[in-house]
Amino acid sequence: MDKIPDTNNKQTILVIDDTPENLTVINALLREFYQVKVAVSGVDGLRVAQMEPRPDLILLDIMMPDIDGYEVCRQIKANPVTENIPVIFLTAKIHMEDEQRGFDVGAVDYIVKPISPPIVLARIQTHLFLKDQRRFLEYQVEQRTREIALTQDVTIFALASLAETRDNETGNHIRRTQHYVRLLAEKLRSHPKFSSMLTPPVIDMIYKSAPLHDLGKVGIPDHILLKPGPLTVEEYEVMKTHARLGANALIDAEKLIGRKNNFLQCAREIAMWHHEHWDGSGYPDGLSGNKIPLAARLMAIADVYDALISERVYKQAIEHDLAVEIILSGRGTHFDPDMVDAFAAISDQFQQIAQQYRDRHIPGAQVK
Repeated sequence: MDKIPDTNNKQTILVIDDTPENLTVINALLREFYQVKVAVSGVDGLRVAQMEPRPDLILLDIMMPDIDGYEVCRQIKANPVTENIPVIFLTAKIHMEDEQRGFDVGAVDYIVKPISPPIVLARIQTHLFLKDQRRFLEYQVEQRTREIALTQDVTIFALASLAETRDNETGNHIRRTQHYVRLLAEKLRSHPKFSSMLTPPVIDMIYKSAPLHDLGKVGIPDHILLKPGPLTVEEYEVMKTHARLGANALIDAEKLIGRKNNFLQCAREIAMWHHEHWDGSGYPDGLSGNKIPLAARLMAIADVYDALISERVYKQAIEHDLAVEIILSGRGTHFDPDMVDAFAAISDQFQQIAQQYRDRHIPGAQVK
């Protein structure tokens, strides 16, 4: 704070004042250290404030004939383009209530005329420094937030991949179903029934939690999970418990946090109920219709489509067109009718995703 700003990389100061003499004085004071822009009215100042390069700080008079400085400041702070520019009032108004009003509309400082050049320069330097510090801290927080989010995503994917390897499926199954779910959700955003629910943040949350849909497979014995032939009635009952096992693990994770977590709730709903059927014939709870959570209904189509086109220890892969026919035949029985209609409109894009993330290392496992 003991040095004047580097003149080789001048920051920009906008001075808004309707008195030419004041502009001349301020310009003479600042031009050695800053790039100076001037505006002779509030309206002109609002226009210049939005022009590139945008000012790093604004010196603003209060008493102007068109709109006063208070209103100019209020509009600057209400505009997302200019809201982060610090505003210092430079005015002859000396009453405490005038100063308080200036801070109320968003100013960071208030300097009374006649000005003291050292005070003006010091105040400007202080607030530019604080702005740079705030910017740096915001950058640090943003980077840290991204790092945490990336770590979360990678951890989730690794955990889900571990569950999938139990029955010789691969991380590509996770990738495919993730992309299917997001594709289907984005298609349904334009549907009146879903538009208010499937906002971009919700779609992103569903996409990120989708890999945990079969987390409960880790609790199924190998002789059932890896059985190459049909399961017995008893074995199938054990197999169905994977839905509740996965959901319970996520419930326990939420308890450790000690509060509701939207991500874990979404993942739990997918894990628990993506095997439910629209007509109530699914498991584990026999939910039907809209009682099945939205994310689980999306995953139901994604998971079944991928299971049909993929080779498993107990079955061969089938062609895309036949898989589509099977999904369509489940409209209103297995699947949400509106979601099936959306799937039908974009099934070719499902096939593209399947080809992009196909399993290369399993003999015979390819999308036809």
